[in-house]
Amino acid sequence: MPSIINQKSVKIFLRLALSISFLSAVADRFGLWSKEVSVWGNWENFVAYTKLLNPLIPESLINPVAIIATAAEVIFAVFLLLGFKTELFARLSGCLLLLFALSMAFSTGIKGAFDYSVFTSAGAAFALSLMKDKHLEVDVYLDKNKFQF
Repeated sequence: MPSIINQKSVKIFLRLALSISFLSAVADRFGLWSKEVSVWGNWENFVAYTKLLNPLIPESLINPVAIIATAAEVIFAVFLLLGFKTELFARLSGCLLLLFALSMAFSTGIKGAFDYSVFTSAGAAFALSLMKDKHLEVDVYLDKNKFQF
């Protein structure tokens, strides 16, 4: 009897978990979560948190850094959901999450990075990047039709 926990189901779970986590964080920045569950609640609070995590970055560059991080999270989430270049975007997600974790650890202490499982998420993204079999991914269709990006 086949196990429900196999590489196919784990890969799909990792793609969904990482994507939804990114999109949830982005939604919070734009006030789409209720105040009871929100971390930032609005863009200004997120930018202030970005400044806290990046004390060496000049004030004039904080807003662009926040925009770039947010854009990366949206792009990575969408591509992981679709299964477009999954290994690449999983690796990039792992790098972004590891950067967040290290920024948290060095600016606010290691406890927050552990409590919010940012290192764990980075590890999950890197693990996903090593899974080569394709399951419910756009890349399967693109490979069959010889489209190259």
